[in-house]
Amino acid sequence: MTPDSKLIGFIPTRDAARALDFYQNLLGLRFVSDDAFAIVFELNGNMIRLVRIEEFTPAPYTILGWQVEDIESSVKELAAKGLAFQQYSFLEQSEEGIWTAPGGARIAWFHDPDGNTLSLSQD
Repeated sequence: MTPDSKLIGFIPTRDAARALDFYQNLLGLRFVSDDAFAIVFELNGNMIRLVRIEEFTPAPYTILGWQVEDIESSVKELAAKGLAFQQYSFLEQSEEGIWTAPGGARIAWFHDPDGNTLSLSQD
């Protein structure tokens, strides 16, 4: 392994058809392939594999996130497509669901159709 190696992310899904629609059409990831094991997307030279799993419990934390240049416009764009951003009672978030961390980073969380927590962040 080297620091220049490309990444492969693995995300579990119980409903491949819904996950395919969500990641391809709502999030706009580039579809690569679909086989008996996983649906594959390419993103900036890296790979995301939606792995078919019969049963799993989604992790209670973020499993994948995107660093964006303008979180407000990214959140608005996805919300306009019907994506709901999470509001957490223990955080002070904007009406749109954006939290500003003590160091200044801004983060918004959302769930995929399987309940996996994903995020957008801006430094």
